[in-house]
Amino acid sequence: MLNMAELEKLRIDKWLWAARFFKTRSLASDAVNGGKVHLNGERVKAAKNIKAGDVLRLRRGDEVWLVKVLSLFEKRRQASLAQTMYEELEESLKQRQELASDRKALSVSRVISHRPSKKERRHIIKFKNINRDS
Repeated sequence: MLNMAELEKLRIDKWLWAARFFKTRSLASDAVNGGKVHLNGERVKAAKNIKAGDVLRLRRGDEVWLVKVLSLFEKRRQASLAQTMYEELEESLKQRQELASDRKALSVSRVISHRPSKKERRHIIKFKNINRDS
């Protein structure tokens, strides 16, 4: 078994799993093979080896992460240690924060306090029919 200090390169799917970006290694592998992970600006396969200093672009849902690989661990560790394996780039952090604030603003405006009553449903149906005819 390799010592943690001896690791110079590691499969990208193993690293993503160990850094806790994905819950299982198969999910990490599927994301890499699905084109959601780019290494130094290029699409790669799950078996591609990464090393410290590489830059990864990850897409998880609406979020895009740009991270620089700082260290490699073969095994999954606790979350506080996993966060030391990478450094998120400043532009990525700003973009994710803006996206989160936009999502929050949109969700507040869509809050419905109750289900529509029968009378309110009739008004909704009438309104939809009027707009459809126009």
